[in-house]
Amino acid sequence: MAEQIIFVLTAALIISSALMVVTTRNLIHAALWLVSTLFGVAILYAKLDASFLAVAQVVVYIGAIAIMFIFAVMLTRRDLLDKVSQTNKNWPVALLIALLSFGGLFLTVRELNNFNAERGAVSGDPLMALANALVSPNAYVLPFEVASILLLAALVGAVYVAYRK
Repeated sequence: MAEQIIFVLTAALIISSALMVVTTRNLIHAALWLVSTLFGVAILYAKLDASFLAVAQVVVYIGAIAIMFIFAVMLTRRDLLDKVSQTNKNWPVALLIALLSFGGLFLTVRELNNFNAERGAVSGDPLMALANALVSPNAYVLPFEVASILLLAALVGAVYVAYRK
């Protein structure tokens, strides 16, 4: 019973924070609501006994990407705050696409036959398998490195735009 209460409270936190991310007019506030949403997801990972994913969620998404987003917004949007509207004029189209995507996801999950099936036994250490996959030339090392280079380029670009006269 306590686990269900924690799940419902965490789900409410995630949903309300995610709604605030897309409805707030201030970009800094949206970034902080994004941190709250990602923290709620980390709580769910912890409740599912996926401690590695919970720690990775906090360290990678909250600690790196969200903070870098906040710095990029703070550095680049400073001159535009009074001149440019902070909202997107096409939000009804985005809302329609979001509702259609949610409907498709809902129908997909509803049609799953083995949604409650038992998990099979994992052979070996799954954390070691993930580590090997991330550094293996035959697996995910290229996308992993490309993502890190893109994030670095975004940060360098934000600093350049902030200091440009």
